[in-house]
Formats: sequence, C-alpha cells, structure tokens
Amino acid sequence: MTGPVTYQVEDGIAVIMVENPPVNALSAAVRGGLKEAAERAGADPAVAGIVLGGRGSTFIAGADITEFGKPPVPPSLNEVIAALEACPKPVVAAIHGAALGGGLEVALGCDARIVGPRAQLGLPEVKLGILPGAGGTQRTPRLIGADKAVALAASGDKVSASDAVAMGLADALEEGDLIAAAKAKVRALAAAPCRRA
Repeated sequence: MTGPVTYQVEDGIAVIMVENPPVNALSAAVRGGLKEAAERAGADPAVAGIVLGGRGSTFIAGADITEFGKPPVPPSLNEVIAALEACPKPVVAAIHGAALGGGLEVALGCDARIVGPRAQLGLPEVKLGILPGAGGTQRTPRLIGADKAVALAASGDKVSASDAVAMGLADALEEGDLIAAAKAKVRALAAAPCRRA
C-alpha cells in the first residue's frame, strides 16, 4: 500500500501505520487506507492479527479539519471502525502521543490499546461545540463505566497514559518498544479462546 497508510507483514502480524503529518489526521485517504488494510489483513491466512500505530510524533490526533463543511468523502470514520471491529483477527492499537477525538475512537474499535509514556487520550469534541460522532460515547462507557465516560466526554480533557491504564481506557503502559509490546499482545489475544468480552 502507498499513501498515508502503510501495510507490512512482520512475523505473521500486519503492522498498519498512519503517516499523515503533522498530526496523522483522519483524512479521506487515511480512512480509506485503514479500511482497506483492515480488510486485507482479515482475509490473509498468513496474518495472525494487526498492530495499528502512527508514525511521527503522534498516533491519530483526530479529524482532518480541512474537510469540515465539505461534502463527506467515503469511507466514513464509522465504516473504518466497523471494519476494525469486524476483523476476525485481534487488532491492537499502539498509541504514542495523542489519540484524541476520532483517533481515540479508532483505538476504541481495536481489541486492546497499549500506550507509550507520553500518550494522551481524550474526546475533546465538546470544546469545539460538537459531540464525539464515531462511537466514542458508546464504546468508552463499556470500558470505563458511565460515570468516568461522561466526565471524559463532557470535560473534553485529556488523560495521561498512566491515568488511561488506571481507568481501564488502555490495557498497558509500555516504556520500551511500543510496537513490539503491541505485537506480543496480538499474539496473546490470538492464542486466547475468545477475543472480546
């Protein structure tokens, strides 16, 4: 694959990386690349699972604001997240830097989230006068409970990596090689009898 989403199989795991500087915003090209990559990995018998990450200084910092006010270009973010959730293989987000708004919603569509020490997670849409529109208000309470999810979405505040793990928004904090840790989590989930609770 070319463009802002790359796809490489490493040791039986599809490593999908977003590279859309400066903040890996979810442009139409990124959304299309993510959906295509998830479907490709799901259909490949040589792939045991997916690691999803971002290149540069961040994971995915949210929507592409240059698309605001323009006619929507498919696929929608909801379609991308549905493709990740429908993948028959485990999908693990490797989050460094910001996973905000749509970026966090993408991560919530994965089976697990491994965060680096400088990761920040949040749903800041309320600060723009809008609500999370790609399932964040549904998936977040499933992970952390309604009270914490309402506080997160209503404040628009970011949480640190350690706080995200403590509240259950992320599965583990990795100080070392984030991609290697995410691959290990993929292997553990692939070996488990049931991926999702």
